[in-house]
Amino acid sequence: MKEVRKIAVVGTGVIGAGWATRCLARGIDVVATDPGPDAEAKLRASLDNARPAARKLYGSPDVSPGALTFVGSVADAVADADFVQESAPEREDLKRKLHAQIDAAARPGVIVASSSSGLMPTAIQADCRHPERVLIGHPFNPVYLLPLCEVVGGEKTSAENIQQACMFYRSIGMYALHVRKEIEGYLSDRLQEAIWREILHLVNDGVATTGELDDAIKYGPGLRWAIMGTNLIFHLAGGDAGMRHMLHQFGPALKLPWTRLEAPELTAELIDRMVEGTQAQAAGKTVKELEQLRDNCLIDIMRALQKYETGAGKVLAEDEARRKAGG
Repeated sequence: MKEVRKIAVVGTGVIGAGWATRCLARGIDVVATDPGPDAEAKLRASLDNARPAARKLYGSPDVSPGALTFVGSVADAVADADFVQESAPEREDLKRKLHAQIDAAARPGVIVASSSSGLMPTAIQADCRHPERVLIGHPFNPVYLLPLCEVVGGEKTSAENIQQACMFYRSIGMYALHVRKEIEGYLSDRLQEAIWREILHLVNDGVATTGELDDAIKYGPGLRWAIMGTNLIFHLAGGDAGMRHMLHQFGPALKLPWTRLEAPELTAELIDRMVEGTQAQAAGKTVKELEQLRDNCLIDIMRALQKYETGAGKVLAEDEARRKAGG
């Protein structure tokens, strides 16, 4: 793998700041840029809030933290970078134009990845002179803790660059999941979207509050998903006969009108219900306070899974073994 000592982070919102936090904790220098007002101050505040959790999970006395530099232009950010991670707002026209700028300024052979959560890489790379190096590297929030990164190539992305990107993401403690077929929404967000649409219907129809629906996940299936995902858990639901018996037993329920996957109209009333529900759940805690609670819980869950080398815990165990071995 080509060594990455400096990464350019283009766009420093929640996701971009998460990339910066993870890379800095792994000893990689970060050059960041964002045209938003007070972007540098906001980035440094996000880093201050996230740094304790990143150090707790990935910190090592043998690794000096990377250095952060904030610059005013995309060209300056990517000029000397060994890897580029774009995390601008989710608009195809913006990303397409931005990637053309990045491609024109980045050194030859440097991979240019987008943090897009659902746009097609073929469209994003369309105006680039070197589209073979443009791909999707879709992380999950908080980027500095959650290991999953979906890697998706476009029609002109080279297989070698997909492999190199996967190797880089693994080197910073992530689980690089190669999405072999280019598809809108990739894999994880398509699954999350199905649940999200059903949530909106249930709130809109007055069936449940946001808090009750979160309880329905966090006290039940959410705990199982962290260990085995959905399919292997349902394999267990079939008893000793496994998935085949489970599908025969519960398959008829698939014909019942239990779900409504088409999203409801996002009316002002529905928006108010969602806002009021989540504000009640927050119980006066700020977003920064909730982020720290989330981070500490995630770390403890991942450490527990590490003991059994399953799920995110297996990624953590493999990453720590690799670092101890010097690779």
